[in-house]
Amino acid sequence: MKTISFSYRLGLSTVYQIIIEVCYAIIEIVMLEVMPVPTEQKWKEIASEFWTCWDFPNCLGAIDGKHVTIQAPPNSGSQYFCYKKTFSIVLLALVDAHYNFIAVDMESFGKNSDGGIMAHSKLGKALDQNKLNVPPKEALPGTTNDVPYVIVGDEAFPLKTYLLRLYPAKQLD
Repeated sequence: MKTISFSYRLGLSTVYQIIIEVCYAIIEIVMLEVMPVPTEQKWKEIASEFWTCWDFPNCLGAIDGKHVTIQAPPNSGSQYFCYKKTFSIVLLALVDAHYNFIAVDMESFGKNSDGGIMAHSKLGKALDQNKLNVPPKEALPGTTNDVPYVIVGDEAFPLKTYLLRLYPAKQLD
């Protein structure tokens, strides 16, 4: 950044802001081409693959967060400091039955939990507002009861009508 700053006679903070804005613009444009919002038909194809590969009907994807270690920006305080005692950002990813990305979010600080990140992410908000072309309820194979399509996550995520997770108890009576 110092080279750009000296070359164009701009302050470091200005260069930093320009880089951030350009990166966000690139992400907005490229994401629409590389990872478009699935159509209802595409969601049904993904669910069919989960049924074929994993015997999991009506599943639209698996979601999890992964801490990506970074060098903390100067004067960033503790917002990037995570429970692993490193500095990180969090990659929130939704994948299909073959581990291909359907949606990603990398805008969160390392100190945040997966569930908290989901609640504030574009993906989480779109799911809550039913803006992702998710198919309507359908019967599970061999039944006549209609159930919603779901995403599966770990216990870090909140229970939602569209999100299943592991039962958090270690022992059951």
